[in-house]
Amino acid sequence: MKAEYDFSQARRGAVIAQPGKTRITIYLDNDILDAFRARADEAGRGYQSLINDALRVALSRAPAPVDEATLRKVLREELHATP
Repeated sequence: MKAEYDFSQARRGAVIAQPGKTRITIYLDNDILDAFRARADEAGRGYQSLINDALRVALSRAPAPVDEATLRKVLREELHATP
């Protein structure tokens, strides 16, 4: 290596950061991963993008958490329904 290179201020990490994305480690069952990879090959997309899409769909179907107004309404209905 040439002597004129100065790496004293260098940092390890990705060369190009992906905005809006975070690198994580996750364990998936082999059959799930194989299925996503097969679908990705058919679609001509990356399997990680397909997993992202599947998670988004699952989150959009999840019920919203109960807020205070909804809880108060349910409690009022239950209290008035009790003899």
